[in-house]
Amino acid sequence: MKNTLYKGRFFFIPIGVAAILALVSYVVMQLWNNLLPDILHVTTITFWQAMGIFVLCKILFGFGPKGGRGGAPWMRRKQMMQERLSGMSPEERERFKEQMESRFAWCKPRPDRKDWREAWKEAPITEKDTKE
Repeated sequence: MKNTLYKGRFFFIPIGVAAILALVSYVVMQLWNNLLPDILHVTTITFWQAMGIFVLCKILFGFGPKGGRGGAPWMRRKQMMQERLSGMSPEERERFKEQMESRFAWCKPRPDRKDWREAWKEAPITEKDTKE
């Protein structure tokens, strides 16, 4: 009995996943076609377009909580960084911050250079201004 269930899972799991995806796509299609054309004046969509919208949303916004952290990866970066910094000693934390500052030094203004806004204010507006 147990051996039969073990062999059958390779057959039933993909069918179950496909059935759930089809059901959710059908629900998305029905909700879209019954609500959004009247509210936002958009066109109706097909089943395959609804499946594409669902998959795109799953890619963009994540596949649910995993280990207590849900959402898309870019939403979890701050939490992941806080967890990494909390496990470090103060010396390690300072060394890490210095490494990050040196790695991303291109986005900080350098003290020896003028700000581009100041240079822009001093520059002539047109060529006509320079000829006078």
